[in-house]
Amino acid sequence: MMTLIVNEIFYSIQGESLNSGRPCVFVRLTGCNLRCIYCDTEYAYEEGDEMTIEKIIDQVSTYHCTLVELTGGEPLIQEETPKLIDALLKKNYEVMMETNGTLDIDRVSNTCMKVLDIKCPSSGESLNNDYHNIEKLTKRDQLKFVIGSREDYMFAKDMVLSRCKTIEPGHILFSPVYDLLKPDILAGWILKDHLNVRFHLQLHRIIWPDISRGV
Repeated sequence: MMTLIVNEIFYSIQGESLNSGRPCVFVRLTGCNLRCIYCDTEYAYEEGDEMTIEKIIDQVSTYHCTLVELTGGEPLIQEETPKLIDALLKKNYEVMMETNGTLDIDRVSNTCMKVLDIKCPSSGESLNNDYHNIEKLTKRDQLKFVIGSREDYMFAKDMVLSRCKTIEPGHILFSPVYDLLKPDILAGWILKDHLNVRFHLQLHRIIWPDISRGV
């Protein structure tokens, strides 16, 4: 029987992808191979309960929502994650996965929309990026940079201009680290440099600023 360790399953508004603004069921899996300095989901490092794939899908179905995102932690740290994705796809769910870009995304069906989070220097984990994953992104996938400083911005800008030329227009996302970089500053840098990226904010932080989990 195939099982995964699940931190939480909840229904909220998608806020960090091209599906931003849509209702979405989030399946947050336990465990992460990184320790980003600004991480806002440290509770997912260890906490979680073992659930079968069937039980996960049963709980997802109670929300009557067709969009499902697997997140973490880092979803690919668990061997059964690709099988959960396949099972959700077979149930005709529209499936997304957010991944930190350090593990091979080829394990996941190309029908699943992948949001690849390239770590910038302020995360403390930029040396662990696997840049080969960028070459594996499909036309439905997205590349995300969470930016906390001018150094991060210059790092991300260099990546966009040197390594991301095959990414679909509008599929590169720049998002400021909450409470670390003011959104207007990042927006100003993007505009000044005429950078062809999509500016993003964490919607759940705006809608529910006082709630730290399950949003």
